[in-house]
Amino acid sequence: MTENLSKLLAAAAMCVSAAACSQIPWNSDPGSARNEETSPAAAPAVSAPAPAAVAASAAAPAPAPVALLPAARPTPVVPVPPVVTPQETNEPAHSIDLARPADDLWDRIRKGFAMADLESPLVGVRERWYASQPEYLKRMIERSKLYLYYIVEEVEKRGMPTEIALLPMVESAFNPMAYSRSHASGLWQFIPSTGKTFKLSQNWWADSRRDVIASTNAALDYLQALYELHGDWHLALASYNYGENGVARAIERNRARGLPTDYLSLKMPPETRGYVPKLQALKNIILNPEAFGASFEPIPNEPYFVTVPTPSAIDIRLAATFAEMSVDELIALNPALNRPMISGPHTQTLVLPADRVDAFQRNIDAYDQPLTSWQPYTMKGGDSLDRLAAKHAIALSKLKLANGITSRTRVGPGFQLLLPLKGSGVGAQPLPAVFRPPVHSAPRRGGLVHVVRKGETLYGISRRYRVSTDSLLRWNHVGVLTTGQRLIIYRARAKARKPVNPVKISAAQPKQNVVASLLPAGQQ
Repeated sequence: MTENLSKLLAAAAMCVSAAACSQIPWNSDPGSARNEETSPAAAPAVSAPAPAAVAASAAAPAPAPVALLPAARPTPVVPVPPVVTPQETNEPAHSIDLARPADDLWDRIRKGFAMADLESPLVGVRERWYASQPEYLKRMIERSKLYLYYIVEEVEKRGMPTEIALLPMVESAFNPMAYSRSHASGLWQFIPSTGKTFKLSQNWWADSRRDVIASTNAALDYLQALYELHGDWHLALASYNYGENGVARAIERNRARGLPTDYLSLKMPPETRGYVPKLQALKNIILNPEAFGASFEPIPNEPYFVTVPTPSAIDIRLAATFAEMSVDELIALNPALNRPMISGPHTQTLVLPADRVDAFQRNIDAYDQPLTSWQPYTMKGGDSLDRLAAKHAIALSKLKLANGITSRTRVGPGFQLLLPLKGSGVGAQPLPAVFRPPVHSAPRRGGLVHVVRKGETLYGISRRYRVSTDSLLRWNHVGVLTTGQRLIIYRARAKARKPVNPVKISAAQPKQNVVASLLPAGQQ
């Protein structure tokens, strides 16, 4: 009996011990709950990886699966205290709807980042530069709001990492009028030959390298082809900047020497070596703006613009009036235009803000006057620009600007012109600031600096300083004037004459700084 009693007491002790142990969670490490919440492995997948990114990592070994719970662990038998419901605490329920799109386009972009991070000291250099230029960063982000949604849409349709949508920040700072010394143009900076390869038309009426829709699709086509060539996004981006042949030669040189052939190991020009670090720096800043003292206003995750069919011919100013927006806003969405008139045969669609389409259609339907104040004209024998300008009540310099005529343009019989219709009054109106490619020339010394103010035009500035608009275009690498832009202006030197009563200037008296005198207060 004593032996049986001992067995019963031992069994009871074991039950008590088991019950106590069952109340201890299996993951009783104090940091385990925090680690599970913040660990990437424990986070649910928000979206499937981009096909391009999958292809890039196909050769990499698969990571070991992470077991969130032990498979054989028994369920605790001790009742758990009831959880307080959100209704009882008056707090909103915390739930994640993976099917719900992001409200802020920046969040959508961040979730689509899929490129391998580039580890290079050059990344830190670019991070510090961008962080030290808050005004530059702000202007670039402000410009991007018009185009970024469309680019992100097209990037995601192709299964590309959303870092690609940030590439215009590196190429043009999201300025569709950007123009380089190598004659690259537009958001994506296509040079003329590459633009033709990707069917971007470049004619007298318009240049599709600056067309937001056409150039975006061409750039993504090009980048996809480069990725398929290399199987690596960093090399694809380097090829976009340097050319696929240049990168291919750099790879072959390293391969022949038994050296690595990744982006950081290749010998390339400084611009290309710093190209991907710029994109990586921008990616890092967008991922964590606060760490760099930056802030990004939300961008609605919805289309900013749509396209509408273009009438056979319409003035840019009239189109802007119909859409109830400024001419500058219209041109920002239609930067490919070269002339003050839109020609339907050469520009089939007009890009308008999504909320202005109804007004545009309503106003154009109610308008019963001619849609253009310009007429095409072919010059004949005996014609001259100055006589044609006088006949059609337009200043000669303005007529040249409207037709893209510079000092290098050959004008004669057979030359095509746009002339104002008689009685239209368009000759007295300022021209819309459409793109005009700059004429490059060797720098000169002794010029004056003029800071462009709001509302100023090339014509007005040329009149003020008594120089030709052709000269302004030749002296400055400028397409469209922007407020705050600095123009260099050279004046013909007057013949030196000996003064009647010469005045001596003492060494202690400072000479007048002519350049500084032209700058407004605070910009000297």
